[in-house]
Amino acid sequence: MPDLAFETIAFETRDRVAWITLNRPEALNAWTRQLGRELHTALDHADESDELRAVVITGAGRAFSSGADLKSGEVGPNVDVLTDLREIFNPVVLRVRTVAVPVIAAVNGAAAGIACSLALAADLIVAAESAYFLLAFANIGLGLDGGASPLLVARVGMTRASEMALLADRISAAQAFEWGLVNHLVGDDELIEATNALAGRLAAGAPGSHASIKRTLNEAAYPRLAELMDLEAVLQQDRARSHDFIEGVSAFLEKRSPSFTGR
Repeated sequence: MPDLAFETIAFETRDRVAWITLNRPEALNAWTRQLGRELHTALDHADESDELRAVVITGAGRAFSSGADLKSGEVGPNVDVLTDLREIFNPVVLRVRTVAVPVIAAVNGAAAGIACSLALAADLIVAAESAYFLLAFANIGLGLDGGASPLLVARVGMTRASEMALLADRISAAQAFEWGLVNHLVGDDELIEATNALAGRLAAGAPGSHASIKRTLNEAAYPRLAELMDLEAVLQQDRARSHDFIEGVSAFLEKRSPSFTGR
């Protein structure tokens, strides 16, 4: 199978495994509309292949991904996040769950915002010791999106999901492993080797079995995933037009503490 050419991600195949690398290292692999579309295309390609048996998603450089690119986004009363969530970002996260082959997230550095949701959607998560997981939406006046609500609750339960989402603290790789948020914790220099070994085990397995298992686990853990993701998107649209979001983004870009008013 020929490798595909993209601008914001890298796609290569080896030993029946597709390796998808978020590839905007100068921006800590922050998500843009283009990155979302290219990631969806790569997942489609992997799912349609008769040769591939597993998918790995990782990030180039110092981060898995810092989340949505706030520096490229619009803020104000006319901002439209609903369209992007419905047409680009939510479909990518859903695609990770519907790809018939197992998906591994190999997390290096930050996995924040929508990128945290992407990692949570994977079947297996391998985290480097320096990795961390962050849902900082509350810090900029937003709610959760990208499926973070159901995906997080399914992995760590309501108690820890509430703590992570409401306090918006970084969850270190070690803490994530203790919580059961990630499957494997490895040294930074072992991430690729450990992920490659895990992907190799999956690639040697029975693809029909994996597809069946993934489908039934989806029904068990995420029976309303698409519905809840759309609820997140609708509520996020309301929050994105709020004064608190404008203040939150301004404070983030100006590297100061926000002053929220509830408006």
